[in-house]
Amino acid sequence: MDDATGPRDAATRAAEALSRARALRPTLEAAGPTIDEICEAPPNVLEAMYDARLFRLLLPLAYGGEELEPADYIQCVEAIAMGDASVAWCMNQGSGCSMASAFLDPAVAREVFGPRDAVLAWGQLRGSKAVVVDGGYRVTGRWAFVSGGRHATWIGGHCHVVERDGSLRADPDGTVFERTMLLPKSAVRMINEWDVVGLRGTGSDTFEVKDFFVADDHSVRRDVDPERRETGPLYRFSTNNLYASGFASVALGVARALLDDFIAMARGKTPANTDAKMAENPRIQFEVASADTRLRAARDHLIATLREAWDWSKSGQKLTLDHRMRIRTAATHAIHTARGVGDMIWYEAGATVIYKSAPFERRWRDLHTVTQQAQGRANHFETVGSLMLGGSPSLRFL
Repeated sequence: MDDATGPRDAATRAAEALSRARALRPTLEAAGPTIDEICEAPPNVLEAMYDARLFRLLLPLAYGGEELEPADYIQCVEAIAMGDASVAWCMNQGSGCSMASAFLDPAVAREVFGPRDAVLAWGQLRGSKAVVVDGGYRVTGRWAFVSGGRHATWIGGHCHVVERDGSLRADPDGTVFERTMLLPKSAVRMINEWDVVGLRGTGSDTFEVKDFFVADDHSVRRDVDPERRETGPLYRFSTNNLYASGFASVALGVARALLDDFIAMARGKTPANTDAKMAENPRIQFEVASADTRLRAARDHLIATLREAWDWSKSGQKLTLDHRMRIRTAATHAIHTARGVGDMIWYEAGATVIYKSAPFERRWRDLHTVTQQAQGRANHFETVGSLMLGGSPSLRFL
């Protein structure tokens, strides 16, 4: 967004966004127990996020967004995750969804994303359908894992399109595809069933709608070149590229906060039945240095991979399969590296970690929940390994 002195360049936008994200850490940490209890971000946290424009980082400049380079964007996600993982998760989910704006008619994009508190959320398709009618579709569906849906202003319903003759719309090769229907929040019924171990504050409920009309221009097929209207290099990345990288940064931010708190604890704690502080234990010294190095290496690798892809995209070319593979493996590696650091801390910190009053227990739960989401599964390495060895696995998550 421009200011009184004129357009801000990309580096300035990135630096300012990161500064705003880092400044929210005290607010997020203070709200942590409440977020965990009520399973959503409380009003003061949401207001702070809106003020800091942190749901608008991947939105086009044309629609009042920041249009950040992916490598800069994920550092903002990481900074928020150091304060609270659930808020960072919702931030990344909503930001990934906002990339759909690049494929919408500009008037519709401004309608959906124009307001200060605009957030689009969506979840997994579960037999949902959009039946073709005059002017659009009649939509009936149910969607699970709608992270951030409680504060969202619009819901995206991924649907199979049913033609007038009853057939499913497909690509020329016969592959049935999804089209996303944009539903005002008032059109859907929320089913509160989010009772989980970690990332509780994402409020990833289930939503349903029955026989609701959606105009054709309020539907979108993401990541498909013929529908792309914004030509900037950011929108040659897929939503999967940003989801993977952003959720990896949630894990990295949580693990870094855990490690910082562990270091602070080790400097002052003398374990039971010992005479020396933890910080004087050679094993702890080794583990701290090793964990710090692993986190830095995973983070730097992810950032470097995204910057390489960005440079390619800036040349006007679509990301190659190799770029997509490397983003996927860098993100998956970061998530599982972060989990390993969290597990080391859980084991070495002793009984301190089991108390809710300490800064470890909730973050450890959140970190392990990140690995259970589809973007964090270790079998992404199998997909990429198969491709490297000449196989032909599904490319759905690349």
